[in-house]
Amino acid sequence: MARRLPAFTGAALKISWQASRRDTAAALGLNLAAGFFTAFGLLATTGVLESLFAAGPTAERVLAALPALAMVAGATALRAGLLAGASWAQERLKPQVERLAEKRLFHLTTQVELTAFDDEEFHNAMQRARDNGVPDSATVVEMTVNVLTGAIGVLATAVTLGLLHPVLLPLLLVTAVPDGWAALRTARMRYLAFRRVSTARRRKYLLSDLMAERLPAAEVRAFTLREFLLGEYDQVAETEQQVELDVARERTGTRVAGSVLGGLALAAVYVALGALLSFGVIALAVAGTAVLAIRTGQTSLTSLVQSVNRLYEAGLYFGDYLAFCELARNRVPSVGGSAAPPGFAEIVADRVTFRYPGSDTPALHEVSVTIRRGEVVALVGENGSGKTTLAKLLAGLYTPDSGTIRWDGTDLAGISGDALREKISVIAQDHTRWPLTARQNVTLGRPVDPVRLAEAVETAGADEVIGRLAHGYDTLLDRRFHQGQDLSGGQWQRIAIARAFYRDAELMIFDEPSSALDARAEHALFERIRQHADGRTVVLITHRLSSVRHADRVYVLESGRVAEEGTHTELMLADGQYAQLYRLQANAYLDRSTA
Repeated sequence: MARRLPAFTGAALKISWQASRRDTAAALGLNLAAGFFTAFGLLATTGVLESLFAAGPTAERVLAALPALAMVAGATALRAGLLAGASWAQERLKPQVERLAEKRLFHLTTQVELTAFDDEEFHNAMQRARDNGVPDSATVVEMTVNVLTGAIGVLATAVTLGLLHPVLLPLLLVTAVPDGWAALRTARMRYLAFRRVSTARRRKYLLSDLMAERLPAAEVRAFTLREFLLGEYDQVAETEQQVELDVARERTGTRVAGSVLGGLALAAVYVALGALLSFGVIALAVAGTAVLAIRTGQTSLTSLVQSVNRLYEAGLYFGDYLAFCELARNRVPSVGGSAAPPGFAEIVADRVTFRYPGSDTPALHEVSVTIRRGEVVALVGENGSGKTTLAKLLAGLYTPDSGTIRWDGTDLAGISGDALREKISVIAQDHTRWPLTARQNVTLGRPVDPVRLAEAVETAGADEVIGRLAHGYDTLLDRRFHQGQDLSGGQWQRIAIARAFYRDAELMIFDEPSSALDARAEHALFERIRQHADGRTVVLITHRLSSVRHADRVYVLESGRVAEEGTHTELMLADGQYAQLYRLQANAYLDRSTA
């Protein structure tokens, strides 16, 4: 604990200082000043007690004590004001630190190479950092300030006792040891309990989402899963509850033991003070002040121990956050590179090999394809053949393990990623259904051009979809929010295709763009794509081979390799895999029509 705490607190204070210098300085400075007035108030108490315990009429003793009493009251009021100011600064720091930590995490997650999200280790580290590390970044800052506050309080009390009489200083530790032991032990129990139920807790949250979220709601009802899910939930929740009850019993026993030992320690202190008074080592006023100082120090030391334990516990998760940030920084592609070519006459993938993280088998093995400007090139093949992976490599989303992808002789590896992707439009098969307005779902952060927006929506056949929405382009496409609406799979697909047309890129990649469309809509879509592709280059991935008959060139992939290439006519004459798949699909349609 002693080795790791300096690193945690240093990193936390650095984030805190960057989040708000003013609030960080106020929280630290005001706590330090409050500690000074704690010591000053305790020392002034000695003057009050000496005046009250002096010989003479009571009225005269009270009048003599008034100046010292005023000093005690002033010090107490100033200390309270300073602590209130420090508390306000801490409350202000918490949301600012958490926001900064979360923004830094997202700054990295949106920069890392795409393959990072295919790496289980990276993904798990990211989840830990996001779910626990970000919230606990603010806790670490808060507990760091609390540790400092507790340490200042203990130091102020220790200085006071040392000034009163050196022999009084050990008495402070005697009273604090039992409470400190209890705080350490209960904190340890809490953390170990968390580790014991962490897996069960994650599963409980998963089951909670299945029973309370919109997406699985229909299937829960269709398969009558209510009793099954509730039973699974009860089993997991029972395990978690039993652990928490056991820990509650153990922690209560520890607290009781700590309180009993603390009472015995306090009694021993009073006996020691009585002995010091009896032998004339200290005066009565000093003994009274010592009692107050010991009680104050005991509270500060207990708070210090508890804060240190909370700091360490939160620091474990904050450490996960720091470790992930370091991991992510190592996965961010190097900034820079040459500018993307102003255009291209030819894109060539030359003997490209690519393997996903953790996979023993390459997704692509020495694949070579050529795409010329203005062509419609189709990538076909069975599931898992490597079509989508090749498309992502062509778009610069993945970097090949070997081989090169060149735009007119310029290797993509040396081109700035963002500059390259400004020239490319990719519509994935599993495109995102953004919880934004219909307009934002098409423009996706680009400046709104009403003319180009209307053309893109009409070309994609999405004008009818938007025309039926209650608020047109301003309709929020998420039913979980007020006045939000949802779309069918086919309607979402039209919106996604409009997104590609609006981007107006030189290279457009469509991955299964018609999977949710009926046959008539699919035919109309491919006609629009061919018309809109005038002067542009289209890479089309589809299982429906009737849609690629008019492609300029077809590449057939099998197990990560190019098995065949040519036009539709050439491949049919070759009577290879493409011809077999095409006839199989054609016969299926003929059988349906005959039936």
